Amino acid sequence: MRRFVTGLALFLFAVPFGISINGCGKKGATVTYCNGGDTGPEVGQLETITLGPKIYGISLNQAQIGQASTPAGTDCKGTTVSASSYTYGTTDMTIADIQPTTGKLCGGTWNKNSGGGVADYTTCIPTGKSGIAYITATANGISSNPLPVYVHPVVTSVVLGAPSTDCEHNPSTNCSPAATNSNLAASAAISCTVAYANGCCSNAAAAAQVLAPAYTATGCLSQGVTGQLAAQVFAGTEGNQTNISCLVGHLSYAAQSASVVTIDQNGVATAQQPGSTIIDATISQAGSSAGFFSTCPPTDISLSYPGSTTGTTNILVNQNNTQPITATVTDKNGTSLTGLALEYVSTTPITIPASSNGTVTPVFPGEASITAICQPPTCNTAPQSEIGVFGNGKPITSKSVSVTTPGVNSTFLYIASTDSQYLVTQDFTQSNIGAPVRLPYVPNSMVISNDGSSIYLGSSTELMVVSSVSSVVSRQDTTVRGQVLSVSPDNSTVVISDPVRNQVYLYTSAGAVSSTYGGTGTHAAWSPDSQTVYIAAGDQILVYSKFSGWKQIPLTVPVNDVAVTVPAVGAYFSGTTTTARGYCPATTTSGTTAPPAASNQFYPPADSAAAITDRLAATNDGFHILGATAGTLTSPASAPTLSDIQVNLAPVPAGTSTNSNPAGSLSPSGGIVCPANGSALTFTNSVYSTPLTGIVPTSINGILPTSDSKVAFITYNGTGGVLPYYVPSTAGGPGTYSDALKLNGATAAVAGAISADNSTIYVGTSGDNLVHIVAVNTPASSTNPVQPADTRTITPALPSFSGANGPIAVPNLLVEKPRPAT
Repeated sequence: MRRFVTGLALFLFAVPFGISINGCGKKGATVTYCNGGDTGPEVGQLETITLGPKIYGISLNQAQIGQASTPAGTDCKGTTVSASSYTYGTTDMTIADIQPTTGKLCGGTWNKNSGGGVADYTTCIPTGKSGIAYITATANGISSNPLPVYVHPVVTSVVLGAPSTDCEHNPSTNCSPAATNSNLAASAAISCTVAYANGCCSNAAAAAQVLAPAYTATGCLSQGVTGQLAAQVFAGTEGNQTNISCLVGHLSYAAQSASVVTIDQNGVATAQQPGSTIIDATISQAGSSAGFFSTCPPTDISLSYPGSTTGTTNILVNQNNTQPITATVTDKNGTSLTGLALEYVSTTPITIPASSNGTVTPVFPGEASITAICQPPTCNTAPQSEIGVFGNGKPITSKSVSVTTPGVNSTFLYIASTDSQYLVTQDFTQSNIGAPVRLPYVPNSMVISNDGSSIYLGSSTELMVVSSVSSVVSRQDTTVRGQVLSVSPDNSTVVISDPVRNQVYLYTSAGAVSSTYGGTGTHAAWSPDSQTVYIAAGDQILVYSKFSGWKQIPLTVPVNDVAVTVPAVGAYFSGTTTTARGYCPATTTSGTTAPPAASNQFYPPADSAAAITDRLAATNDGFHILGATAGTLTSPASAPTLSDIQVNLAPVPAGTSTNSNPAGSLSPSGGIVCPANGSALTFTNSVYSTPLTGIVPTSINGILPTSDSKVAFITYNGTGGVLPYYVPSTAGGPGTYSDALKLNGATAAVAGAISADNSTIYVGTSGDNLVHIVAVNTPASSTNPVQPADTRTITPALPSFSGANGPIAVPNLLVEKPRPAT
């Protein structure tokens, strides 16, 4: 009885305790079923496995090793889930075998149980079979989509071209599912007999159902227009090739210059920015080849501004005011082009700069010509091998707009000599000349950057750089010696010629040589966009372009000086005959393939003027190339002469050419376009010469036109004691030459620098070793348009290094930097 009571007590105590334990226990995980009920597949459970590329499959050469992509798993809600491992299989291991745990593919059969220490699945053994096998990936009882693997002979070439109209005998990618079957699904009226493993279609009508009109590389497409790319795939060597297009599966395309064209997964190309590009056609893992695509280049760039009217090209813009300038660009089909990387350039960038979007904000009074350019490599680019084909790879320039900013400014004048180790500065807002700066060596040349920040002085020992802010030598570089010829308008690159080493250097503002070429340059001139520099180098012309690199032009008649045209569509070179070179390559095409093979003559002859010149200068109005010679007693003998070469840079009017073979160079709005293949850009000229009276020059040192093109001054070594000047005609015909401006006490005007506002020319003189300040004085008078006057002098007192002509050196190196008048 006691045992019964004890057992009952234990039971009664045990039941609540057990209930208590269960009540505090953790509940089981909540299961969510795909159908929202309480049974069936669960959310988060692997339901679908996708093996890609799902539509296009994988292409392998025979005996090529590849790799299946990582499978993508999802549950019933489409949420990504993963499996711990996948097992791979193939429908035919004699065509495409696969390693079951890693997915490594073989275009043939993997080695297995080879013995001899050779690991399984390391050698792909070719079977010689071409065809299609399907691979799958399996996990947790779920199998992926079957993915086609195309195995074929080794691809040796892929040729882009016109789509085939006979897919059975001349197949190309428009015969594959990517280009036909996707459309056929929506067109029950067209049936496709699948005659090849990858779905190539033998039905000609079906083959014609491409996604866009065919692009055949026989012309260009306008911006926004689409074209269907097609290609044929070959195996074998040249002369013994087999078309295997319908064995290789889907091709994908990519443009080397994505800015020119975009291409979708079906090979539909959409023209973007003007230019041409190489197209890579890739057969999955099997190989790649190249084709060609062209987006039509501009044929006209028209500039306008608020309030402008047709034919108006002159704007008055006050200092520090912003003037927008808009470019309208069209191609040969009349399509308006957008998004172009145009360059807006100014002939006087420090005074009146042009921004990258076309706005002009004058910093100082003066005058400038503003031009818009579409120029490779930033606009209308092309592969080097295809420059000129369909007009791509060539520049086009708008008609210039002239901007005038009234007012006056002051000047920092920097004065040096090729016979002194000192540099002095004159700030014309101050009464006294600055303290002399001792240079490490005697300079042989001096050039100031366009932003006025750095003064580069060449010497036979080193390059010296003086900061215009602190007037101290900020850099010495013994690795580059010789003459400083020019600084690019964007201040980034200095041209230096070393006659001892017979080298021309392109030297960066950061202090490094960026490029070198053999030769000794005498003078150099940049295009305003800093893309191209022309260098006169005696028996050769050297041209460096950021697009095409160095070009050497051998000569039979030496050249000494160079002047870039306005706009910068070429350059003139001085010599016993003054010649010009155009910036348009002269293209010759050959062959029957699309596109044709192209060869180019870069910077071909553009003009030849019957004028003997030693020095040259171009006026900003674009009408005059001014040249002067000191004359010579040697054959052919010549007298000191000034020549006004009046040029027409676009001699053929608009509307006299066709799209296929433009005869001339004038665009509809007055800009300049490059001629079609087989032609070179040509200029015309009329020469008006006048004797250089009043002086007996031993050499011409420079021709200095004002930026408003109203007058040009001539500097020289020799005797005469005058500053000659020339007033070009605005209506054609000869201008007016004068030797009436006496420089009291001087023997010759050896160097000069013109103020940015065109009001003053600073003239270094021999005989008195002073700098004369000459007021230009250009009153609005047709009978007496220029009345310059020698107003006063400053005394640089540069100590002579040699003492050959006394203790004071001739100030024959002058550069100026504009500054506010107060």
